[in-house]
Amino acid sequence: MASFERIEQIKTFLEKTPEDAFLNYALAIEYIALNKDDEAKSIFVKLIEVQPDYFATYYHLAKLYEREANDSKAIATYEAGINVTKRLGEKHALSELSAALEELTF
Repeated sequence: MASFERIEQIKTFLEKTPEDAFLNYALAIEYIALNKDDEAKSIFVKLIEVQPDYFATYYHLAKLYEREANDSKAIATYEAGINVTKRLGEKHALSELSAALEELTF
């Protein structure tokens, strides 16, 4: 299924459950696949505001900031994700976020 078809399908599901974290995350990922970074970023920012414990969001949002050469926002986003994953005990995600932050800053 092409990305634009998945986007329409996800949007249909979101009409019924607009606050579903996974569906919003999936929609943003589809936008990234189509190089629609602004749309993806908007979704990720809102997702972090309303569901800050959905930790997968932090990595991808920080990567978008890196692509924009906005290192300060990328660093802040990685650090926020690191704090969330530490609190939640999500060791694998913590490791990925820490490695990405280290790669960016060193």
